[in-house]
Amino acid sequence: ARKIAETTQRMVGSPGYFDKFGRPTRIDDLNEHKLLHYSSQASGNVWKVPAPSGEVRQVRTAGWLSVNDGQSLLNAAIAGLGIAYLPSFLYADALEQGLVEDAIPDLPQDVQGIYAVYPPGRFTQPKVRAFIDFLVSAFADKGPDSW
Repeated sequence: ARKIAETTQRMVGSPGYFDKFGRPTRIDDLNEHKLLHYSSQASGNVWKVPAPSGEVRQVRTAGWLSVNDGQSLLNAAIAGLGIAYLPSFLYADALEQGLVEDAIPDLPQDVQGIYAVYPPGRFTQPKVRAFIDFLVSAFADKGPDSW
């Protein structure tokens, strides 16, 4: 695998959800909210959330709604069904349009890598290598969410 770009991940919910259930102000408050779970996550039913102290806190998400598609998770958040933890390439437009809001704005950004994945130990075709090199150079030194 080769890193080609970065994205930020945030917890978002609809204005209607926050009007009805309140807005969490700290990570521990999330236990009192409806959390929307991405079911194919490698981490299971746990969000790993960066805390202001620099530590990474674990938040269990089991029990409310579980889907295996990021767009469906965003749609559920927009519909007011709960809070979703999503990468910016999914939530950015909805945030700009006011359909979702940052659940806890004071938390540090969670920056995640986006990778080109290819089989290890095998010959990589030159055209595949050239495409990956192009992607790496297109996003080089631009920081998270640069697309």
